[in-house]
Amino acid sequence: MPTRSGQAQSQTSSPYSLHPGFAREAAVIAKFKEKTGKTFQQWVELAKKSGPPGAGAKRDWLKTEHGLTTNYAMFVAETAEGRGGSANYHPDDLVNQIFAGPKEHLRPLYEEVLNFGLALGKDVKVCPCATIIPFYRKHVFAQVKVPNRSRIDLGFAFGDLKAEGKLIDTGGFAKKDRITHRIELSSAAEFDSGAQALMRRAYEMDGN
Repeated sequence: MPTRSGQAQSQTSSPYSLHPGFAREAAVIAKFKEKTGKTFQQWVELAKKSGPPGAGAKRDWLKTEHGLTTNYAMFVAETAEGRGGSANYHPDDLVNQIFAGPKEHLRPLYEEVLNFGLALGKDVKVCPCATIIPFYRKHVFAQVKVPNRSRIDLGFAFGDLKAEGKLIDTGGFAKKDRITHRIELSSAAEFDSGAQALMRRAYEMDGN
């Protein structure tokens, strides 16, 4: 799951959606009592009261002292530290952190990409993580990454498509990564009709 931080923000006023990593959260929480003998909230309170400081230390303590599996222990530990769960997922804060400081001037370029991506269809969801901003339809079809202060990389899920022109093969297809190609953008003017056509193509491919 993505890293969470910052203050709570209204999801209704945000262009972002809940990350799919949280989709099974309710089902997992519901099974805690059956699987472990305590409810999820009881484990969280125990970790807060008696566990060592730090998410990693709490996770190990829950595993060794109480027999929780790694995934259950990490979920409890992160929540006890105020970092776990959908309630602590603040996508606007994550985007602000990505474009903080010397990368702030790239924000208008990103906003152009964001607005175009959302306009591709009502089924588009944008779900920021700590270092990347993925665009979903059925799966991730595009992704924004900011590798340095001079540009953003706009990635696409194009499979084994031959890279031509400005399109760069990331090697992702060979590694079985979802994002297989990218283009480099340094200004809003570079997100032109050609770049937009690539993003639309990735969106349409994910619908097939």
